Formats: sequence, structure tokens, C-alpha cells
Amino acid sequence: MSIGSVTIGTLYVVATPIGNLADISERARQVLAGVAVVAAEDTRHSGQLLKHLAISTPMLALHEHNERQASQGIIERLQRGEDVALISDAGTPLLSDPGYHLVGAAHQAGIRVSPIPGASAMLGALSAAGLATDRFVFEGFLPARAGPRRRRLEALQCEPRTTAYYEAPHRLLESLQDMLDIFGAARPAVLARELTKVHETIRLSTLGELVQWVEDDTNQQRGEAVILIGGAEANDDGAVEAARVLDILLKELPLKQAAALASEITGAKKNALYKRALELAD
Repeated sequence: MSIGSVTIGTLYVVATPIGNLADISERARQVLAGVAVVAAEDTRHSGQLLKHLAISTPMLALHEHNERQASQGIIERLQRGEDVALISDAGTPLLSDPGYHLVGAAHQAGIRVSPIPGASAMLGALSAAGLATDRFVFEGFLPARAGPRRRRLEALQCEPRTTAYYEAPHRLLESLQDMLDIFGAARPAVLARELTKVHETIRLSTLGELVQWVEDDTNQQRGEAVILIGGAEANDDGAVEAARVLDILLKELPLKQAAALASEITGAKKNALYKRALELAD
């Protein structure tokens, strides 16, 4: 892209494999080999990928601790006409990974941002889960602490769409147990673990059966995981109807009053409705 006599570079947002290195696209190879620099979440980790691809493009670090500071230097390079590729440790950048501030700054500076699509653990899990995917909610990583995590889940108790979460292995069982407690044992759920890797596991079951399976088999508590929860059905204590009534009342009433009245009308728990109202207001 040119502005006057100055050629502006392009920021490429490049998806990389989440496990199986054969999932790299030919276009991603070409971009990574052709840019001036690769902005990587972890240069040591991504250096192994570039070495595997026989690509010698220089790298610089862009992670959650330095992104705001590092972004300015990258923007200046783009403004000088250099092309830059943004990658994360695995998968599609910005999906629970760094890059938000850099991409936003690039748009504000009038720099072209171009996606190079590829692997995504969330989309891969959804495609193979067997749950409804016409509408879904991606929640990323749940809070590490039990209290905030349970409050987030309670706010989603009435959600009629499939919800998707990332979870680290050391918190997987705790998060599943909280989901069991809040969503109920009969709610359909999927654990998609180690996607595209040797020990890939995708299991569709009820939350009650899924938690029991993970408790009994500690191997299922290893590796990065995607958890998918089926949406609340009309027979889930009237959750869908309660959410519909709440949405209508929120157009006319304050949060607390709307939640209290929706609870009185439908019989749903007032606290859960109030938490949903707070989520909708954010």
C-alpha cells in the first residue's frame, strides 16, 4: 500500500499449527519467509517452527508483558515499508493470545492488516464436537481462581448457545467440576484434548459422565484442552424462557429490578438472572 511516494508495509496475522506441523498452509510458509520480521509470542518456541520450515526470517518478541511497548516499534517498521508477520505459540493469533493492541494500532495508523487463516483449537473442536455450531460463544480461558470462575459460569447458566472454553491441564478437573455443579449432570459437553497431536481425544457425553471419566483417567488431565458445553434447553428449569423474559425486561427496567421480576415470572434463580444481566450490560 502506498501513501504518496511512501510504501506502507502489511501486517500479516498468521495462523500456525496447534500440534501437527503438517497443518501449516503453503501461503503461511510464503508469508513467513517473505516478511522482514516475525513478531512471535515466544521466539524460542516459534524458532523451532521456522527451523522446521527452513525459514530464516528474523524474529522479535511480542507477548502479553511487552505488547504495548513493542507495538510502537513494529508500527514504525511497517510505516517504513517493511512487512511483518504476527504469530502466536500455536493456532490463530489474538484468540486468547497476544496481538490485540498491535492489530488495533495498525488499523489506527492506516496500515493494512491481512489474515492468513489456518489452525484454531476452538474451531477445530467445534467442527468435530457434535454440538450445535450455528451459534456459539467463545469464552477463552476461565479465571484461575475458583470464586471468579464460578461467577463467570453462573452468568452463562441460561445461555442457549454452545459455549467454548480453553483450559490448562492443571485446572481442567476443577473447571469441569464447577461446570457440573452449575450446569447440571445432564448438560451435554465435549472434551477436546491434544487436538491434531498423537494423543488427540474428543469425547461427547453428559457433564456428569465426562467429569467421572476425567476423574478416573488422569491421562485425560494432560495437555491443552477445549471444553464445549451445550446450550441451555427449554427444559433446563426454564432457562431459555427466563433469558428471553430477562432480555425483554432489561429494555425498560434497571438490572436488579429486571432480574427480580424475571425470576418471579419464570421461577428461575434470581442470582443467575442478575449475573446474566451484568454480562449483557458489559
